[in-house]
Amino acid sequence: MKIGLSKPAPDSAEKCGKVAVLMGGQSAEREVSLKSGNAVYEALLAAGVDAVPVDLQAHAFHQLADLKVDRVFNVLHGRGGEDGTIQAVLDFLGIPCTGSGVCSSALTMDKILTKKVMRCSGIPTPDFFELDSEADCERLLRDFGLPVFVKPVLEGSSIGMTPVHQESELFPAWNDARGYGAVFAERFIDGSEYTAGFIGETVLPLIKLDTPHEFYDYDAKYLADDTVYTCPSGLDDASVTAINEIVLETIRATGVRDWGRVDLMLDQHEKPWVIEVNTVPGMTDHSLVPMAGRAAGLEMPDLVVKILEPTLAGGGRNG
Repeated sequence: MKIGLSKPAPDSAEKCGKVAVLMGGQSAEREVSLKSGNAVYEALLAAGVDAVPVDLQAHAFHQLADLKVDRVFNVLHGRGGEDGTIQAVLDFLGIPCTGSGVCSSALTMDKILTKKVMRCSGIPTPDFFELDSEADCERLLRDFGLPVFVKPVLEGSSIGMTPVHQESELFPAWNDARGYGAVFAERFIDGSEYTAGFIGETVLPLIKLDTPHEFYDYDAKYLADDTVYTCPSGLDDASVTAINEIVLETIRATGVRDWGRVDLMLDQHEKPWVIEVNTVPGMTDHSLVPMAGRAAGLEMPDLVVKILEPTLAGGGRNG
Protein backbone atom coordinates (compact mmCIF):
# COMPACT_ATOMS: atom_id res chain seq x y z
CA MET A 1 0.00 0.00 0.00
CA LYS A 2 1.55 3.29 -1.11
CA ILE A 3 1.01 6.27 1.16
CA GLY A 4 1.75 9.78 -0.03
CA LEU A 5 1.95 12.76 2.28
CA SER A 6 1.81 16.25 0.83
CA LYS A 7 4.78 18.49 1.41
CA PRO A 8 4.35 21.57 3.62
CA ALA A 9 2.92 24.68 2.00
CA PRO A 10 5.70 26.70 0.30
CA ASP A 11 5.43 29.55 2.83
CA SER A 12 5.06 27.40 5.97
CA ALA A 13 8.71 27.70 7.04
CA GLU A 14 8.57 31.49 6.80
CA LYS A 15 5.24 31.64 8.64
CA CYS A 16 6.65 29.63 11.55
CA GLY A 17 8.59 32.66 12.76
CA LYS A 18 11.01 31.92 15.57
CA VAL A 19 10.71 28.36 16.89
CA ALA A 20 12.06 27.04 20.20
CA VAL A 21 12.95 23.33 20.10
CA LEU A 22 12.36 22.04 23.64
CA MET A 23 14.60 19.12 24.55
CA GLY A 24 16.40 17.48 27.47
CA GLY A 25 14.27 18.03 30.53
CA GLN A 26 14.50 16.06 33.77
CA SER A 27 12.92 12.71 32.88
CA ALA A 28 14.59 9.32 32.55
CA GLU A 29 14.50 9.90 28.77
CA ARG A 30 16.63 13.05 28.92
CA GLU A 31 19.50 11.74 26.78
CA VAL A 32 17.19 10.46 24.06
CA SER A 33 15.34 13.79 24.11
CA LEU A 34 18.59 15.69 23.58
CA LYS A 35 19.37 13.54 20.53
CA SER A 36 15.85 13.97 19.16
CA GLY A 37 15.88 17.69 19.83
CA ASN A 38 19.18 18.27 18.08
CA ALA A 39 17.97 16.28 15.06
CA VAL A 40 14.80 18.40 14.88
CA TYR A 41 16.78 21.62 15.34
CA GLU A 42 19.17 20.77 12.48
CA ALA A 43 16.23 19.81 10.24
CA LEU A 44 14.41 23.07 10.97
CA LEU A 45 17.52 25.05 10.09
CA ALA A 46 17.83 23.06 6.86
CA ALA A 47 14.20 23.94 6.08
CA GLY A 48 14.93 27.65 6.54
CA VAL A 49 13.16 28.00 9.89
CA ASP A 50 14.53 30.42 12.49
CA ALA A 51 15.01 27.86 15.26
CA VAL A 52 16.68 27.94 18.67
CA PRO A 53 17.51 24.87 20.82
CA VAL A 54 16.32 25.02 24.43
CA ASP A 55 17.50 22.46 26.99
CA LEU A 56 14.75 22.75 29.57
CA GLN A 57 16.16 22.71 33.09
CA ALA A 58 14.68 22.65 36.60
CA HIS A 59 13.14 26.15 36.44
CA ALA A 60 11.17 25.42 33.30
CA PHE A 61 8.41 27.96 33.83
CA HIS A 62 10.86 30.87 34.05
CA GLN A 63 12.81 29.59 31.05
CA LEU A 64 9.65 29.42 28.96
CA ALA A 65 8.28 32.76 30.18
CA ASP A 66 11.51 34.42 29.07
CA LEU A 67 11.44 32.91 25.59
CA LYS A 68 10.84 35.37 22.79
CA VAL A 69 9.50 32.87 20.26
CA ASP A 70 6.41 32.45 18.12
CA ARG A 71 5.91 28.75 18.73
CA VAL A 72 7.45 25.62 20.22
CA PHE A 73 8.47 22.29 18.74
CA ASN A 74 8.22 19.98 21.75
CA VAL A 75 10.70 17.08 21.74
CA LEU A 76 10.67 16.49 25.50
CA HIS A 77 10.20 12.75 25.98
CA GLY A 78 8.70 11.29 29.13
CA ARG A 79 7.40 12.90 32.28
CA GLY A 80 7.23 16.67 32.26
CA GLY A 81 7.21 16.89 28.47
CA GLU A 82 4.84 14.20 27.32
CA ASP A 83 2.32 14.10 30.17
CA GLY A 84 0.49 17.40 29.70
CA THR A 85 2.69 19.43 32.06
CA ILE A 86 4.63 21.45 29.50
CA GLN A 87 1.53 21.71 27.34
CA ALA A 88 -0.36 23.34 30.23
CA VAL A 89 2.46 25.83 30.87
CA LEU A 90 2.64 26.78 27.20
CA ASP A 91 -1.13 27.18 27.05
CA PHE A 92 -0.95 29.52 30.05
CA LEU A 93 1.79 31.52 28.35
CA GLY A 94 -0.09 31.57 25.05
CA ILE A 95 2.70 29.90 23.06
CA PRO A 96 1.50 27.47 20.35
CA CYS A 97 3.08 24.02 20.65
CA THR A 98 3.33 20.97 18.43
CA GLY A 99 1.44 17.80 19.19
CA SER A 100 -1.31 16.71 21.52
CA GLY A 101 -2.90 18.87 24.19
CA VAL A 102 -2.98 18.65 27.97
CA CYS A 103 -5.70 16.05 28.45
CA SER A 104 -4.70 13.56 25.76
CA SER A 105 -1.02 13.88 26.69
CA ALA A 106 -1.79 13.16 30.35
CA LEU A 107 -3.98 10.21 29.36
CA THR A 108 -1.54 8.50 27.02
CA MET A 109 1.43 8.96 29.35
CA ASP A 110 -0.43 6.69 31.78
CA LYS A 111 -0.33 3.25 30.18
CA ILE A 112 -3.05 1.79 32.42
CA LEU A 113 -5.53 4.62 31.77
CA THR A 114 -4.77 4.36 28.06
CA LYS A 115 -5.49 0.65 28.07
CA LYS A 116 -8.75 1.20 29.94
CA VAL A 117 -9.86 3.76 27.35
CA MET A 118 -8.92 1.39 24.54
CA ARG A 119 -10.84 -1.42 26.21
CA CYS A 120 -13.94 0.75 26.52
CA SER A 121 -13.58 1.68 22.83
CA GLY A 122 -13.30 -1.92 21.64
CA ILE A 123 -9.64 -1.53 20.62
CA PRO A 124 -7.65 -4.75 21.11
CA THR A 125 -4.96 -4.38 23.78
CA PRO A 126 -3.36 -7.11 25.89
CA ASP A 127 -4.79 -7.95 29.32
CA PHE A 128 -3.04 -6.29 32.25
CA PHE A 129 -2.63 -6.59 36.01
CA GLU A 130 -1.65 -3.75 38.35
CA LEU A 131 1.27 -4.51 40.66
CA ASP A 132 1.21 -2.24 43.71
CA SER A 133 2.75 -4.68 46.20
CA GLU A 134 4.45 -8.04 46.66
CA ALA A 135 1.00 -9.44 47.41
CA ASP A 136 -0.12 -8.30 43.95
CA CYS A 137 2.83 -10.17 42.44
CA GLU A 138 1.72 -13.31 44.25
CA ARG A 139 -1.85 -12.80 43.03
CA LEU A 140 -0.58 -12.35 39.48
CA LEU A 141 1.21 -15.70 39.63
CA ARG A 142 -1.89 -17.36 41.06
CA ASP A 143 -4.69 -15.69 39.07
CA PHE A 144 -3.17 -14.13 35.94
CA GLY A 145 -0.23 -16.33 35.05
CA LEU A 146 2.92 -15.96 32.98
CA PRO A 147 4.46 -14.90 30.64
CA VAL A 148 4.07 -11.14 31.04
CA PHE A 149 5.90 -7.90 30.46
CA VAL A 150 6.45 -5.93 33.65
CA LYS A 151 6.41 -2.19 32.93
CA PRO A 152 6.42 1.17 34.69
CA VAL A 153 3.09 2.93 34.16
CA LEU A 154 4.64 6.32 33.37
CA GLU A 155 7.84 5.66 31.39
CA GLY A 156 8.68 5.33 27.70
CA SER A 157 11.59 4.09 25.58
CA SER A 158 11.19 0.64 27.23
CA ILE A 159 12.83 2.03 30.39
CA GLY A 160 12.31 -0.29 33.38
CA MET A 161 10.56 -2.88 31.22
CA THR A 162 11.30 -6.61 31.63
CA PRO A 163 9.82 -9.76 30.06
CA VAL A 164 9.00 -12.38 32.70
CA HIS A 165 8.70 -16.04 31.74
CA GLN A 166 9.59 -17.75 35.04
CA GLU A 167 8.23 -17.20 38.55
CA SER A 168 11.75 -16.42 39.82
CA GLU A 169 11.98 -13.46 37.42
CA LEU A 170 8.86 -11.64 38.62
CA PHE A 171 10.00 -10.02 41.88
CA PRO A 172 13.31 -8.71 40.46
CA ALA A 173 11.43 -7.27 37.47
CA TRP A 174 8.85 -5.65 39.74
CA ASN A 175 11.57 -4.20 41.99
CA ASP A 176 13.36 -2.75 38.97
CA ALA A 177 10.20 -1.21 37.51
CA ARG A 178 8.93 0.30 40.75
CA GLY A 179 12.04 2.47 40.87
CA TYR A 180 10.16 4.50 38.22
CA GLY A 181 6.83 4.65 40.09
CA ALA A 182 3.64 2.63 39.59
CA VAL A 183 3.98 -0.77 37.91
CA PHE A 184 1.78 -3.14 35.93
CA ALA A 185 2.12 -6.44 34.12
CA GLU A 186 0.89 -6.90 30.57
CA ARG A 187 0.05 -10.21 28.94
CA PHE A 188 3.00 -11.31 26.78
CA ILE A 189 2.12 -11.35 23.09
CA ASP A 190 4.24 -13.78 21.13
CA GLY A 191 4.58 -12.28 17.70
CA SER A 192 6.03 -9.50 15.56
CA GLU A 193 6.39 -5.85 16.53
CA TYR A 194 5.10 -3.02 14.35
CA THR A 195 4.75 0.70 14.68
CA ALA A 196 2.54 3.24 12.92
CA GLY A 197 3.46 6.90 12.89
CA PHE A 198 0.81 9.43 12.01
CA ILE A 199 0.69 13.02 10.81
CA GLY A 200 -2.75 14.53 11.27
CA GLU A 201 -5.25 12.01 9.90
CA THR A 202 -2.66 10.22 7.76
CA VAL A 203 -1.18 6.96 9.03
CA LEU A 204 2.38 6.69 7.76
CA PRO A 205 3.77 3.48 6.23
CA LEU A 206 3.80 0.70 8.80
CA ILE A 207 7.23 -0.41 10.04
CA LYS A 208 8.09 -3.96 11.10
CA LEU A 209 10.78 -4.24 13.78
CA ASP A 210 13.11 -7.23 14.02
CA THR A 211 15.79 -7.41 16.69
CA PRO A 212 18.01 -10.19 18.04
CA HIS A 213 17.13 -8.84 21.49
CA GLU A 214 14.22 -10.52 23.22
CA PHE A 215 12.14 -7.44 22.52
CA TYR A 216 12.56 -3.93 21.10
CA ASP A 217 14.28 -2.57 24.20
CA TYR A 218 16.19 0.67 24.86
CA ASP A 219 19.41 -0.63 23.28
CA ALA A 220 17.60 -1.91 20.20
CA LYS A 221 15.81 1.42 19.83
CA TYR A 222 18.70 3.83 20.24
CA LEU A 223 22.08 2.10 20.27
CA ALA A 224 22.15 -1.17 18.35
CA ASP A 225 23.04 -1.48 14.68
CA ASP A 226 21.56 -4.96 14.32
CA THR A 227 17.87 -3.96 14.52
CA VAL A 228 16.18 -4.57 11.16
CA TYR A 229 13.47 -2.14 10.04
CA THR A 230 11.16 -3.10 7.20
CA CYS A 231 9.28 -0.11 5.81
CA PRO A 232 6.80 -0.55 4.28
CA SER A 233 6.16 -3.54 6.51
CA GLY A 234 5.74 -6.27 3.88
CA LEU A 235 2.18 -7.02 5.03
CA ASP A 236 -0.50 -7.32 2.36
CA ASP A 237 -2.79 -4.37 1.65
CA ALA A 238 -5.77 -5.90 3.48
CA SER A 239 -3.73 -6.37 6.67
CA VAL A 240 -2.30 -2.85 6.47
CA THR A 241 -5.77 -1.38 5.92
CA ALA A 242 -7.12 -3.25 8.95
CA ILE A 243 -4.22 -2.14 11.16
CA ASN A 244 -4.47 1.45 9.96
CA GLU A 245 -8.14 1.52 10.92
CA ILE A 246 -7.24 0.33 14.43
CA VAL A 247 -4.59 3.05 14.59
CA LEU A 248 -7.13 5.70 13.59
CA GLU A 249 -9.62 4.35 16.16
CA THR A 250 -6.89 4.58 18.80
CA ILE A 251 -6.12 8.18 17.83
CA ARG A 252 -9.79 9.12 18.07
CA ALA A 253 -10.40 7.27 21.34
CA THR A 254 -7.43 8.84 23.13
CA GLY A 255 -7.85 12.30 21.62
CA VAL A 256 -4.24 12.61 20.48
CA ARG A 257 -3.62 14.82 17.48
CA ASP A 258 -1.26 16.32 14.90
CA TRP A 259 1.52 13.73 15.11
CA GLY A 260 2.64 10.71 17.10
CA ARG A 261 3.08 6.96 16.96
CA VAL A 262 1.03 3.90 17.85
CA ASP A 263 2.92 0.70 18.72
CA LEU A 264 1.40 -2.70 18.01
CA MET A 265 2.07 -6.43 18.11
CA LEU A 266 0.80 -9.00 15.62
CA ASP A 267 0.34 -12.35 17.37
CA GLN A 268 0.82 -15.85 15.95
CA HIS A 269 -2.72 -15.71 14.52
CA GLU A 270 -1.97 -12.32 12.89
CA LYS A 271 -4.32 -10.52 15.24
CA PRO A 272 -3.16 -6.93 15.99
CA TRP A 273 -2.85 -5.71 19.58
CA VAL A 274 -2.25 -2.05 20.44
CA ILE A 275 0.51 -1.71 23.05
CA GLU A 276 0.80 2.05 23.58
CA VAL A 277 0.48 5.54 22.14
CA ASN A 278 3.42 7.95 21.94
CA THR A 279 2.63 11.66 21.66
CA VAL A 280 6.28 12.81 21.42
CA PRO A 281 8.03 9.95 19.63
CA GLY A 282 11.76 9.78 19.05
CA MET A 283 13.29 11.83 16.24
CA THR A 284 16.88 10.50 16.38
CA ASP A 285 18.78 8.82 13.55
CA HIS A 286 17.42 5.48 14.85
CA SER A 287 13.85 6.75 15.16
CA LEU A 288 10.76 5.48 13.42
CA VAL A 289 8.64 8.51 12.51
CA PRO A 290 11.43 10.02 10.35
CA MET A 291 11.88 6.62 8.69
CA ALA A 292 8.16 6.32 7.93
CA GLY A 293 8.09 9.95 6.80
CA ARG A 294 10.79 9.25 4.21
CA ALA A 295 8.81 6.24 2.98
CA ALA A 296 5.81 8.58 2.56
CA GLY A 297 7.87 11.08 0.59
CA LEU A 298 8.95 13.53 3.31
CA GLU A 299 12.60 14.02 4.18
CA MET A 300 13.36 15.31 7.67
CA PRO A 301 13.29 19.09 6.91
CA ASP A 302 9.84 18.82 5.30
CA LEU A 303 8.65 16.46 8.02
CA VAL A 304 9.44 18.83 10.89
CA VAL A 305 7.78 21.76 9.13
CA LYS A 306 4.75 19.55 8.45
CA ILE A 307 4.55 18.78 12.18
CA LEU A 308 4.70 22.52 12.93
CA GLU A 309 1.93 23.46 10.47
CA PRO A 310 -1.02 22.91 12.88
CA THR A 311 0.47 25.52 15.23
CA LEU A 312 0.00 28.12 12.48
CA ALA A 313 -3.79 27.77 12.72
CA GLY A 314 -3.94 29.40 16.17
CA GLY A 315 -6.54 28.59 18.79
CA GLY A 316 -6.28 26.75 22.10
CA ARG A 317 -4.02 23.74 22.55
CA ASN A 318 -5.41 22.31 25.77
CA GLY A 319 -7.74 19.65 24.41
